[in-house]
Amino acid sequence: MSEFQSSNFKQENGGAPNIVGKTELTSSYFFVPPSGDTKSRPASCAPGTLRFNTDIGTLEVYRGDGIGWESIQRVDNQYLGGGGNSADGTGTRGLIMGGNGSPDSTREEIEYITIETLGNSKDFGDLTYGAQAAFSGLGNRVNAFYCGGSQIPAGVDHINKIVVSSTGNATDYGDLLTNRAGGGGVSNSIRAIIGGGNINSPTTDVIEYFSMTQSGNSIDFGDLSVARETPCGQVNSTTRGIFSGGNGPNVNTMEFITMSTTGNSQDFGDLLRVTSSACGGGNSVRGIVAAGYSFDDNDRTNIISFVTIATTGNAVNFGDLTQKRQSTTSMSSSTRSVFAGGAITPNPIYNIIDFVEIATTGNALDFGDIAGEDNSNEGKIQNANSVSNGHGGLL
Repeated sequence: MSEFQSSNFKQENGGAPNIVGKTELTSSYFFVPPSGDTKSRPASCAPGTLRFNTDIGTLEVYRGDGIGWESIQRVDNQYLGGGGNSADGTGTRGLIMGGNGSPDSTREEIEYITIETLGNSKDFGDLTYGAQAAFSGLGNRVNAFYCGGSQIPAGVDHINKIVVSSTGNATDYGDLLTNRAGGGGVSNSIRAIIGGGNINSPTTDVIEYFSMTQSGNSIDFGDLSVARETPCGQVNSTTRGIFSGGNGPNVNTMEFITMSTTGNSQDFGDLLRVTSSACGGGNSVRGIVAAGYSFDDNDRTNIISFVTIATTGNAVNFGDLTQKRQSTTSMSSSTRSVFAGGAITPNPIYNIIDFVEIATTGNALDFGDIAGEDNSNEGKIQNANSVSNGHGGLL
């Protein structure tokens, strides 16, 4: 026996029913929601609208015009730094990988923090191909990836994988299209995308991507509007990635891509300063850009700014880091962004770690220090790269 009750039932949009009032599904069978690719979803609809996205293989919900569509994905403790071999319990894990210990030396160490817990970094393992710096960090809830970079004096094309929930060394995954250092990276749960950087000296506008669910080499994605080295990456939602600033030429522009489709980037807005070597973070709603070299001021900057990822527009002031610096690295959870290392080139190089709460504006606070190899407390690094398993592209 079945029962149907409704206070109002009518036809809408050519036959689709609109049920007003309490709706309860009690079947032990299953419910099949509407489905379609990213291009077919409506640009604006009622908050709470649910559908299955066939491009990325997940349910997604519309959270309102100011935020847009977001994927609904499973979150396991072992993917958040808990379970398995983790001794730290649950929490979002951020990895700090490689970097320069001095202007003419590179590091092979990987260290980690739990973003919800203040304190110094801990040893994780080593990079696959020895010491590297200025590469792109990307990842999903299970794996972190680092791509390209420099091994003095040459650039490299490696893509390497790290299992985030455990500790240990990185392993080989595939290759980029060519040697690349100083690119910016954005990612969601499926795709890892690298834009800009330096390819064997010339600055490039090339964007390339690879799948994080199956090992292999990267594929061409499109082009940035202008070639730029050291653009800021890691500002992303589940659907959109933003590249900001950079040098060669020196720019303050921001550009965005839609991750599920290939093609060239589009204009997003402008940063507060013409800046290179900044770092990015945030959650799925708010993107954060911090630190870097300001060509407007001819100096390193401690400025933190933010954007709303689902819209376009210029960056807005957020607050200040504890110290002016460039070539800083960053990682984020859904509520907190963390900034590690950096330098006033060539010296001093810092081992400090700062953090901000993403939802509120204000100055950064002390988090701890980069400990360095064997917890030597000498982890002063620049040009490292970082990624977390809870960044904005995954929520």
